[in-house]
Amino acid sequence: MNPTPTATSKPGITPTETIETRSINWVPLDERSGKPWSLFPLWFMSNANVTTLATGMLGAALGASLVTSLLAIVLGVAVGTVFTAFHSAQGPQLGLPQMIQSRAQFGYRGVILICAIVVFSLVGFNMFNQMLAADVLTMTTGLDANPLWYILVSGLAVLLAIFGYHWIHKTQKWLTLLFLVTFGVFTVAALVVVPLDPSQFTFEGFSWVAFLVQFGGAAAYALGWAPYVSDYSRYLPPQTSPARALWYTYGGVFVGAVWLMALGALVAAAFSGASPLEGVRDAADLILPGAGLWLLVAALPGLISVITINIYAASLELITILDSIKAVRPTRALRIVGCLVIAAAAVIGSLVSTGEFLANFGSFLVILLYVLVPWTSVNLVDYYLVRRGRYAVKEIFNPAGVYGAWGWRGLTAYAVGIVAMIPFVVTVWFTGPVATALGGADIALFVGLIASGIAYVILGRGIDVAAEERAAAADRESSGEHAVRFGD
Repeated sequence: MNPTPTATSKPGITPTETIETRSINWVPLDERSGKPWSLFPLWFMSNANVTTLATGMLGAALGASLVTSLLAIVLGVAVGTVFTAFHSAQGPQLGLPQMIQSRAQFGYRGVILICAIVVFSLVGFNMFNQMLAADVLTMTTGLDANPLWYILVSGLAVLLAIFGYHWIHKTQKWLTLLFLVTFGVFTVAALVVVPLDPSQFTFEGFSWVAFLVQFGGAAAYALGWAPYVSDYSRYLPPQTSPARALWYTYGGVFVGAVWLMALGALVAAAFSGASPLEGVRDAADLILPGAGLWLLVAALPGLISVITINIYAASLELITILDSIKAVRPTRALRIVGCLVIAAAAVIGSLVSTGEFLANFGSFLVILLYVLVPWTSVNLVDYYLVRRGRYAVKEIFNPAGVYGAWGWRGLTAYAVGIVAMIPFVVTVWFTGPVATALGGADIALFVGLIASGIAYVILGRGIDVAAEERAAAADRESSGEHAVRFGD
């Protein structure tokens, strides 16, 4: 049985409940609450962790100076966060998880491809997060027990993910305060105490390759939240200003990401060749001997919370895949099982993975950027330009509805973006001919965005928006609800 919006739907969470009951189903109006400012601490803390710090070390690994890395970080995060923020504004208006809404562009079954990519990326992110968390525990306890650490960290993260949406928001608010007290003091002190070579403050020896690798890594990291960012705004009231939701999300991601990536670039410039955690520890010990281990301990809750963010979202993507193959009842038990499956996949992946962390993480971010860019372009063009936020919610859960089983327009535009990027890509396995001619500079991001967007605008001209409007009106009349489309 597919979920549909009704005025009498069972509440997803009430003051007397502990564990969220909803998953991919629509959130009724009587369950909507909260303020858009809550999106700032959620996304700030999601980025304020040592995984983000590691992303800021990518440019330095290729010889970029500190100022070169900082410029690439600020520009990259600024660009990537734009798309994430615009997706976040969709949540309060539609009351749906991001990938369920993407059925309107890719079809009831066509969205399986995008969901599978997102699940893979989230499991990959959690593998890296768990590796760092295990290293923190090893460095602070002296006990080399990586398998045990993976299970411990993932167990705490999945527990919070099971409790769900509202508990995740509450936790992020408290962790923001902890971070400001610990890493805030560390950052100010590091700017004064950590020694840097004068060459780090110049563009001498500037390399476009190093700049664009850091730019692409920063943009991909900020864009990486886009496929599930509205999962964390869908309980907000539909009267929530889209502009406020957008800017609070943008501010949280931008401030958190730029802060930690800049700190990573500083650490990499001061301690050449050090791992992210070693660099943080050594920098803190310069400020106050012995402080390094305590700072790493303070960083651990942030790593666990971002693993939670990914587990919760990936479980919704997994349920969307299942529902797109054969309709399922989106119960609390199913969401819990989904969380456990995603957590187990990351633990197993961490146990069998090999290789140097930073090199693998950089390659992972590049590939993630390539596969997500065409999707975000199609989704945003459809939402803001083609359908202008007007969707028939019931039809999204109907494989024979107005959006169809396979959204050939969205899938075609996505494929156009992927193909268009191939000559421009730069990976450890393949470099496109145009990228080679440009000396290894990677501009595939912009090519993919433009190609997919233009393709969908052209293909979208054939969409019968009026027919969908009539279906949306029927939704409102039959359900007794009013805000099932943008602007109502």
